Amino acid sequence: MTPKGKVYIEEQKQSAQTKLEARRVFLKEKGMNEDSIRKDATVRKLKAWVRKADFRLSSIAAEEKQKQDLAKAKAEKQAAKAEKKAAGKQPKKAAKEAPPEKKEKKAKKEKPEKQAKAKEKKGGSEEKSPEEQAAAQ
Repeated sequence: MTPKGKVYIEEQKQSAQTKLEARRVFLKEKGMNEDSIRKDATVRKLKAWVRKADFRLSSIAAEEKQKQDLAKAKAEKQAAKAEKKAAGKQPKKAAKEAPPEKKEKKAKKEKPEKQAKAKEKKGGSEEKSPEEQAAAQ
């Protein structure tokens, strides 16, 4: 409910309370005891109005609290996002100014050495098979 509605509910509650007090005074003047005043239908009805107004006001208060919490969380989230964005820009500048050192690559070995080692592992002989000799000519 809107804050304007809260004002109207407060007015209704106040009105019900004044009517309730007036009714109690009237019944006491009439000579009724407290037990019979509590049982009076008009008194019970006025008490119900007060309870309803209290319930409505508490629900409005809960809604307002929830809105405040949501706004606070939203502001914190946005501040964290802005902080992260600001922090994210600084390391990028530092990275551009001082690029990280690259590791030197190992030199590749020559292929003939690899082929010779492979032959040694297979048979240990450096002789070519008849097919390789034919292909070489």
